[in-house]
Amino acid sequence: MDFELQDELKLFRRTVREFCERELAPHAATADETGELAWSAIHKMPALGLTGLQVSEAYGGAGLDTTGAALAVEEIGRVCGSTGLSISAHNGLGCGPLMAWGTAAQKERWLPLLTSGRHLGGLALTEPQAGSDLLNGAQTTARRDGDHYVLNGHKAWITNVRFAPVLSVLARTDPAGGSRGFSLLLVEPDRAGVTVHPPEKKMGLKASPTHMLTLENVRVPADHLLGEEGSGFYMTMQTLDSGRISIGALSVGLAQGAYEALLRYALERQAFGEPIASKQLIQEKIANAAMEIEAARLLVYKAAWLKDKGQDYTRLAAMAKLKASEVAEKVCFDAIQVHGSYGYSREYPVERLYRDQRLMSIGEGTSEIQRLVIARQVLKAWQQGAAWL
Repeated sequence: MDFELQDELKLFRRTVREFCERELAPHAATADETGELAWSAIHKMPALGLTGLQVSEAYGGAGLDTTGAALAVEEIGRVCGSTGLSISAHNGLGCGPLMAWGTAAQKERWLPLLTSGRHLGGLALTEPQAGSDLLNGAQTTARRDGDHYVLNGHKAWITNVRFAPVLSVLARTDPAGGSRGFSLLLVEPDRAGVTVHPPEKKMGLKASPTHMLTLENVRVPADHLLGEEGSGFYMTMQTLDSGRISIGALSVGLAQGAYEALLRYALERQAFGEPIASKQLIQEKIANAAMEIEAARLLVYKAAWLKDKGQDYTRLAAMAKLKASEVAEKVCFDAIQVHGSYGYSREYPVERLYRDQRLMSIGEGTSEIQRLVIARQVLKAWQQGAAWL
């Protein structure tokens, strides 16, 4: 595998970085304080394809591969975690299922709206009593009634609900069907019977709003079914595998932002007559952060490469997400340590970055779940005679 980025991807990364520095970085602290995304920047994102990273150009997207999408999410997360999360969820969870399984009519109706820079999409999976165990715990139902489905249930921790023209909602269409008893349905949040509850009060990522949904006898046309009835759980697992690459990229971006802040401060801060960057203990933190970020980034790239090659990437996506999220926590922690008491102040970005990164080891599968996925994949491959894992 060649980890050297192609010239066009290097140019894309540089262009996205310049955009983020100009349009997002100056507003990141304000977004955290007010809880509002910088929509002036999001409105400009379609010109770079950031609101349709892997959506085909026919629907207003950029048609990038997974590596290109990961680069973009990393660069956004480097300056603003809230925007990074909303854009990651929008592309992977909002646009992704429509691109993968939507009918021509569904794509033509929803994707141009989603790539326009006026809306952000999302996916409603988690329920108050069902996070990691969707198969056994999810209780939201969709009952067929003539040419409609009728949905009832509750969904929790849904990103971008306020901005979404449509959500993909996982529901049980056959209560006795096991993993074949789920389907994904496209539901507009303004439909009768849909209640969007107030945003959750979160530790970090405050400008990326997260809501609970209540669905009470919500009627949606049968042509809002995404893919085939009974394939919803499979599609969800595929979407989460892909989403883990994006969350891994976002984690790398958060770590990179904290690392750069650490370096700037260590070179500027004087102690005992010299910059603290000259102290061996500080240099140890610098070296460890550089090494761990590089390792996490390469795992993300390899998972993306496998996906684009059409190969099984479940194990690598879990590894990338796990490694990157844990690296982000360590680097953000060390960045605060290097800043000392200033790192505990909101005047410096490392305080915000530390809060923002904490979700990364929880969302789209906790670190504990990632380890289960990795172990099961390794054991399966070993039992099938894999010579190298």
